[in-house]
Amino acid sequence: GAGAAEWRRIVRLAEEAGLDHLALGDHVSFYVGAGSDGLLGVSSLLALSERLGANTGVYLLPLRHPVLVARQLADIAQLAPGRLTFGVGIGGEDPHELEVCGVDPATRGRRMDECMRVVRDLLRGEPVDHAGEFFQLDGARIVPQPAQAIPMVVGGRSDAAIARAGRLGDGWFGIWVSASRYGQAIAQMQEAAAAADRPAPVWRNALNVWCGVGRDADDARRHVAPAMQAFYQVPYERFERWSPAGTPKHIAAFLVPYVEAGCSTFNLILNGADAVAEVEAAGEIRELILDAVA
Repeated sequence: GAGAAEWRRIVRLAEEAGLDHLALGDHVSFYVGAGSDGLLGVSSLLALSERLGANTGVYLLPLRHPVLVARQLADIAQLAPGRLTFGVGIGGEDPHELEVCGVDPATRGRRMDECMRVVRDLLRGEPVDHAGEFFQLDGARIVPQPAQAIPMVVGGRSDAAIARAGRLGDGWFGIWVSASRYGQAIAQMQEAAAAADRPAPVWRNALNVWCGVGRDADDARRHVAPAMQAFYQVPYERFERWSPAGTPKHIAAFLVPYVEAGCSTFNLILNGADAVAEVEAAGEIRELILDAVA
């Protein structure tokens, strides 16, 4: 719901705090019709900064036509070469969201695989002929191709999503998992890549993590619990063990084991007293993690 002035303020705060990137989720019509377009959002963020990266965490690729998505990605690559990480997922918390977009929820996994292949092919800049289950292309082409390849990181907690990351992605995008399970998922992903006889990319593994930040755990919980309950329509207690609440030092200590398990990017979905407190906490958490894993 923020306007342009607030977007500029947040980007300025993020730069001043020394952050590496900003991230946006993606929904078309979530539960009560809420949402925001992930690629439109990251293009706005990237236009407001000459340094910060951006990622989609995660973009619901099966809801879109891959040729249109490839066009958007190529445009963003011209705007901000090398600064976008394209996190993708199939959705699933709200099957009605897929249905209103004309997508049968039962086909979303296969549709995702096909979309990923088509988008990758198109971003090479050459004409693409494709005859698949969902899309038929004859000489489709998107130019100019990105000067630097756009990493495509696959989200989802299921074994199918982790295997997809290994077969088709450049890494895995986790959420609501323990550090030990995160490490197991990374191993599964690498096994899937080897089984597909695929040269391993430079893996870019990420984690979306809801956090409450405050003077202490109780203060932080008062910020994050109602936010999560309003968004997901379920009690916060369902997510509490994966959603740290406390001081920046507490949150950093919670996250360090994920780095050791293979995570290189955190999207901190921070909930605090206000935007300034949230962004400053993110900067402090970043420094504490870097000090711990140096």
